[in-house]
Amino acid sequence: MTSRSRLFFFAFSCCWFICATAFSRSYDDIIESNEIVIAVYSDFQPFSYIDNGEEKGIDVNLANVIAKKLGVKLRLRWMTADENVDDDLRNNIWKGHFLNRTVADLMLRVPYDRDYSLLRDDIGELVHQHVHMFAPFHTESWKVIFNSKKIDSVETIAVFQYHDIGVEVDSIPQFYLTSAFQGRMRDRAKQYPSISEAIIAMTESKVDAVMGLTSQISHYQGALSKTNYPLAQNAFPMMGQQQWDIGMAVKADYRELGYAVADIVENMIKAGEMEAIFAKFNVIYKIPDLYKGSE
Repeated sequence: MTSRSRLFFFAFSCCWFICATAFSRSYDDIIESNEIVIAVYSDFQPFSYIDNGEEKGIDVNLANVIAKKLGVKLRLRWMTADENVDDDLRNNIWKGHFLNRTVADLMLRVPYDRDYSLLRDDIGELVHQHVHMFAPFHTESWKVIFNSKKIDSVETIAVFQYHDIGVEVDSIPQFYLTSAFQGRMRDRAKQYPSISEAIIAMTESKVDAVMGLTSQISHYQGALSKTNYPLAQNAFPMMGQQQWDIGMAVKADYRELGYAVADIVENMIKAGEMEAIFAKFNVIYKIPDLYKGSE
């Protein structure tokens, strides 16, 4: 291969790589293109899902509001959850999956936690140096719903030493219920592919209760009798972090976009728009502590 041929091959290779890779974009680029790409999780009711061909969910509604207030069109990027959030951030915000090197401009449903954002690896490097996490828009927690015809009350989680409780497979509630109190609830924790299937099992008297995210539990309760299927108010001893904030992320290079979106989110919370979106899906809304002083 001649020098000229090698130079051409190198230039072609670089051009191909650049063209095949869709990088996240700056705020100005998004406004100029009149489109923002927002990543949401697939098949994650009530947050983001497709029902009879229609895109629905809390995060889908929020994404639409953000795009509208930025004055651009919305294109959703539907994510499949990887092994952890770190993988999801890498695949959808700053690098792209090795099978598809495209990324979104903004990702929803990201943990908003200072310790998590400043986490360092074994050699002291920031694990999340490529992303900027910001704009917590609600506080999540765990909740139990139970069949009042089978259980009088749930004042303590220890009641599930004697009653079957449904959990989503490979979830934190599953690990908690199979290990807490020296494993006394292990045989009572029944695993299901999803919270919705666990809820169905409860209505069919296959289990007496279900434990999951407060957002999901309260959403599914909306289709049930609250008298027959009330929400428990118990705590979860030895569980560690029992509530956490959920926010968003952009690539670290494009914080201007983050600042613009953060302003939109804060104004939505102050105006009651955020709570209204959650109410639309019968989800209990809890405002993050970050905004409580400015209400």
